[in-house]
Amino acid sequence: MNNPPWPNGKKVVHLDLKGAPPKVEYLYQLIECFSRLGADSLLVEYEDMFPYEGALKLLQATAQPAYSRDLILSMQKVAQSKGMEVIPLVQTFGHMEFVLKHRPMWSLREVSNCVGTLNPHKEEGLKLVMEMLKQVVELHPGLKTLHIGADEVYMLGEGEMSKLWLASPGRTVEQLFLTHVVSVVKYIKQAWPHMTIIMWDDMMRGMSHDTLKASGIVGLVQPMLWDYTPNLDVEKTVSLLEKYYSAGMQDMWAASSFKGSTSVHTNVPSTQRHVENHLQWLKVAASVSSVLNIRGIAMTGWQRYDHLSVLCELMPVALPSLAACLQTLIHGQFSLEAQNQVTKMLGVSSVEAESMGSTFDDATLFPGRKLAESIVELDSLLCVEDIRSFEKNMYVRGWFSPYHRSRRMANPLITVQIQSQASTYLALLQQKIDVVREEMIHLYPDSAAQEWIDEHVSPVIAPLQRIIDEITECTIEIVPENNFSSQH
Repeated sequence: MNNPPWPNGKKVVHLDLKGAPPKVEYLYQLIECFSRLGADSLLVEYEDMFPYEGALKLLQATAQPAYSRDLILSMQKVAQSKGMEVIPLVQTFGHMEFVLKHRPMWSLREVSNCVGTLNPHKEEGLKLVMEMLKQVVELHPGLKTLHIGADEVYMLGEGEMSKLWLASPGRTVEQLFLTHVVSVVKYIKQAWPHMTIIMWDDMMRGMSHDTLKASGIVGLVQPMLWDYTPNLDVEKTVSLLEKYYSAGMQDMWAASSFKGSTSVHTNVPSTQRHVENHLQWLKVAASVSSVLNIRGIAMTGWQRYDHLSVLCELMPVALPSLAACLQTLIHGQFSLEAQNQVTKMLGVSSVEAESMGSTFDDATLFPGRKLAESIVELDSLLCVEDIRSFEKNMYVRGWFSPYHRSRRMANPLITVQIQSQASTYLALLQQKIDVVREEMIHLYPDSAAQEWIDEHVSPVIAPLQRIIDEITECTIEIVPENNFSSQH
């Protein structure tokens, strides 16, 4: 049975800037592309790319300059010209790694070894959050909606101040979480009474509707339920929505994923995986549409799992997935018509990035396509087992083991063959790397290109280069060039 199309709520694309922030021109191209693909809002997670000022200036990125105030204002104008609402996301409790990593902020951590969680008992922490919110809101004239994060507040209750607070009878970690969030939300409502406030729902999932009711949070904030899996449990999700509704929360949001949720180091997304996630969300929406008000769905596109993790799929290689997910929502299914619409809108022959090809050359339809194609080619090479596991090669393990290397003794005939094969792989990889780097620096800061290569390519290249260097050191005699045969 087919699902009805997504209800009339907003279709929001998440722009995660905590890794590989697009250059200005590319950012504008992406916003135009998101609009053309069917999105009507933008959820912008600035993190350290926001131009914080005054005492907060240390939060700005150092690997590349933070976005300027003028850029953020002009980005909003570009989005508004396409009829898109911009919703900033400012973390206010968990995932504050980009703040709490700085030495002057260490004392504001809940526990010393958890870089992401703010201590909810320190007044300086609340003041910090309020100043962050103030600066972000003021740089978004006419802002109507604000996302305050509050997901994955790890280690909450483990700090010494929290343990003292929890020692009083009847107090729980749930109440500790809600108390801080209510403080943040009340500050926002006092400063901007008409602001719609969204927060991630995961910390509330285990709470009873009585706990939620008693907290004072109901009516002040709208939960955004997130689940990025292709086998999302529809019944369980509907039950969760109903619980929030019974607690008095009239307005809720969904959050799906079009990239950045497969594994922490994925380079190329599976469109089918993300489409299946959206099909499950359509089932959820169909189940509750007559009872609940789902304000919209945020299609998340994580650039990192958190501020300190590696880069995952870059935006260009994820555009086919985003287009397919949007068309799935619009059609209610991933029909042949939806698939044809994706290929037509992006000028590609397949909805899967790894085999997308092209039907004609129009870069405006698919901003960043050359980079996407070159990443797919390089990633395919990086996944070749003979290259990834070259050190497990029979000849390397049999004739150039750590034992041989440590004693500088090896069979020259075989090591020549090993060195030749390693050099061939290295040259092939380097050729692809050069293309990726050249394309990437057109769209992203040089530091992002270098980071991507260091994280995803260098671990494969390093063992090959090391073997070549060590063979040069270990060879005990000059050997005429010939081909080694394994047959004796």
